[in-house]
Amino acid sequence: MRSTCSLYIDTGYLLASAATRVSGTSLRASINVDYPCLINTLIDAAEELSGLPILRVHWYDSARHGVPDSQQERIGELAKVKLRLGRFGYDGEQKGVDLRIGLDLVTHARNNTSDVFFLVSGDDDLTEAVEEAQVHGVEVVVLAVPATGGKSHGVSRHLLRAADDLHTIDGTAIDKAVLKVERQTAPPPEEPVTAKPGPIPQKPAARTPLDVAAAAAAARNAPAAPQPSGVLAYSSTTGSVSHVMPEYDLAEDDATIDGVVDRVLVAFRESATPEQLQQLKQARPSIPPDIDRALLLDASEALDRYTVDESVRYRLRARFWEMHDEK
Repeated sequence: MRSTCSLYIDTGYLLASAATRVSGTSLRASINVDYPCLINTLIDAAEELSGLPILRVHWYDSARHGVPDSQQERIGELAKVKLRLGRFGYDGEQKGVDLRIGLDLVTHARNNTSDVFFLVSGDDDLTEAVEEAQVHGVEVVVLAVPATGGKSHGVSRHLLRAADDLHTIDGTAIDKAVLKVERQTAPPPEEPVTAKPGPIPQKPAARTPLDVAAAAAAARNAPAAPQPSGVLAYSSTTGSVSHVMPEYDLAEDDATIDGVVDRVLVAFRESATPEQLQQLKQARPSIPPDIDRALLLDASEALDRYTVDESVRYRLRARFWEMHDEK
């Protein structure tokens, strides 16, 4: 059997990282992708780095109920591309994608499918699968998307230590295949309508001394305005340690959270159709799953954390609607 290399592509990582590179946020809707061009770029990189022909491209993505949409069907019809689909859960999170990648890495390594595996992902959960594949004599190389500064984007430290090598994909080639969605063109303003002049309103009658005295008496007898209540910043119960409430968690960087929310909002508004903008308003206070994923992923990257805790999630979602109303 001739020597070959294989590609294992975590689509969620690839598109989120590429979107961050070209639009500043991981929101998938913020980019247009030339998929054949992008896949050929990855094939060229794998063949050049390994010096071996490609055997197969494994494309891992999520689909509603595991059923491919029209775009995924077209990807699956490309030469040497094997479509591998997980599904979306009720909360909008993808299910089964990491498991499929890990199982394929180990199974293909045991069967000596290829000599070199190229993994396009940064997911920490794939570390053990990479190490198990290496036990069977396979070389596993991580291919990462470069950030605008050239550094690999979003690769877990554990995965980096486990892999045999790390290479970044050609940024220029990514920029040709992944383009930022331009702002939707607004309809031309309608011609102003000149209103017909109406009747001239009469001036109010002058106030008499009796009117002034009656108003003063009413003001004296009116109930006092309620004083603004205080906001609970710290909470404690007898026998327990005091803690900061989520709204007042001073350990987090509010400016960073505001920057994340602002970038996601701008990207969404530049790419959304009028129908999608209206759907967002109708769904309130819920945030659509794709926007919520972008908020969490971007916050994780900006705060340099693999996961974000509940207090950060609360503040991200609260600030999303506050900044939505401000703009």
